[in-house]
Amino acid sequence: MTEGVAVTDDEEGLRLDRWFRRHYPALGHGALEKLLRSGQIRIDGKRVCASERIQSGQLIRIPPQLARMPAKPPEVAKPVSDRDAAWLRDLVIYEDASVIVLNKPSGIPTQGGSGVTRHIDGLLAALQGNKNQRPRLVHRLDRDTSGVLVVARTVPAASALSLSLRQRDARKTYWALSKGVPRPSRGTIRLALEKQPGFGARGTDERMVIVEDGSDMAKGAVTRYAVIEAAADRFAWVALRPVTGRTHQLRAHLAHIGTPIVGDLKYGGDAAAGQGELENRLHLHARSIDIAHPDGGRLSVEAPLPPHMLRAWYLFGFDPERRLDPFGR
Repeated sequence: MTEGVAVTDDEEGLRLDRWFRRHYPALGHGALEKLLRSGQIRIDGKRVCASERIQSGQLIRIPPQLARMPAKPPEVAKPVSDRDAAWLRDLVIYEDASVIVLNKPSGIPTQGGSGVTRHIDGLLAALQGNKNQRPRLVHRLDRDTSGVLVVARTVPAASALSLSLRQRDARKTYWALSKGVPRPSRGTIRLALEKQPGFGARGTDERMVIVEDGSDMAKGAVTRYAVIEAAADRFAWVALRPVTGRTHQLRAHLAHIGTPIVGDLKYGGDAAAGQGELENRLHLHARSIDIAHPDGGRLSVEAPLPPHMLRAWYLFGFDPERRLDPFGR
């Protein structure tokens, strides 16, 4: 007998294939596509594709063979300690009914991975409040990059924010301290990137390398930059706007033009190491974001500099409170 499952409020906006991955993890993507093509899975009686966005109250037709498949048991979130919950709440720099924005510190991963036990994503239950769903990340920052991190409070908000990011509607601005001053003082870096293994002392490290666009594995990467102030010819305060969102894009691009980010030993080597009063930590900060708000209008948020970058700004006489946008649209 064919069954129907109603879409709940907290599932609104999910892609259909992700809904099935959540409820029937044993069902492979190929098998799901076959069921969709043959019309055995429908929404409100209509044929649909895997990328269909589902809406609250819709009825998803579940064929008999799938109805007998064991469903995934509900996930039980690991409890967040009072100490971690208070720490995470202190990072909130903006919140409303649909969105939370954090000022992520340098040194903590955004998400889990091999050997990672504490990360932002694993603590988000502490910000759930009276919602019946856990907040969701819509993008990420590298472990050692600080700054603006947007979190959606609902599935519809997550879908809307993710769409804005995919359509490159979001305007992200990063601040960096570079070793050396980029020349010219303003420009656009267009260099494709490819992830390659074999780096590090044991050859087990991976990093993004500059490659020709013709490489099958290369991904185009575009970064706009502008030098805001310089300290002689040794250091510069650089504003960066990633047009694309490749892994380590800003770090690899600045290193390639000969002005690596201070503290970025991975791409700049020992020459980029902090010295004297400059801490040997990555001086890269997601300063601001301007993105379409899920409920209408724009969401524009700025994140204050982390302590190690603030000390560098004061050391060179840069104004950390300066309001500027050297890129515009």
